[in-house]
Amino acid sequence: MALPSKSGGGFRPGGGFRGRFIPRKEAEHRINHHIRVPQVRLVGDNVTIGVYTTQEALKMAQDQALDLVEISPQADPPVCRIIDYNKFLYDKKKKEKEMKAKAKTTEMKEIRFTPNTDDHDFDFKSKHAESFLKEGNKVKAYVQFKGRAIQFKDRGELLLLKFAERLAEVGQLESMPKLEGKRMLAIISPKTSKKPKGEGKGPKEPREPREPRPPKPEGGQAEGSQPEAPAEQQ
Repeated sequence: MALPSKSGGGFRPGGGFRGRFIPRKEAEHRINHHIRVPQVRLVGDNVTIGVYTTQEALKMAQDQALDLVEISPQADPPVCRIIDYNKFLYDKKKKEKEMKAKAKTTEMKEIRFTPNTDDHDFDFKSKHAESFLKEGNKVKAYVQFKGRAIQFKDRGELLLLKFAERLAEVGQLESMPKLEGKRMLAIISPKTSKKPKGEGKGPKEPREPREPRPPKPEGGQAEGSQPEAPAEQQ
């Protein structure tokens, strides 16, 4: 029986199949010689904006030691810029990373009570909930009823309202406590800090005191006017 030849395709020990097709990741933008349209519209500060043949645009990019990058392929003709493509990708990834770091996702933290939660446990859990709210997270507090404890649902509602009142400085109730199955629950969201009125403005300059007005003369006579002479008797 003839053995398969080692040359050519087929299986090779430790190397899998020779000639296996590995799909390449498609580039985000078409650049340089991958732009296969007859003409493009160039934009940017380093070019004279207008329509050029693709060969002219490539020559302009080469003269500046930069890349011709297609940024709007759906336009007619496609819009391109002459830029450093590697630097463009680096700046873009850096900006996306910064935006992702700034965008904090709000988490839902759970706090569990029972109808018989004592004061020490209540204070301990209130402090945890306060720290969660200060971090910008929501708090889902619930009272778990077991068996006949469901008859004390009013006690559970009072406990949740007391809990919300304790956190009133940093959080607010989204809605009144409600019963779902054997749980009485309430959701408390963090308060958004409002900027006090007038913050950021400098103190007002004191006004100069006004000079006191001179008192009016008695009888309503204007200041500086001469008294009328009595009429002569004939």
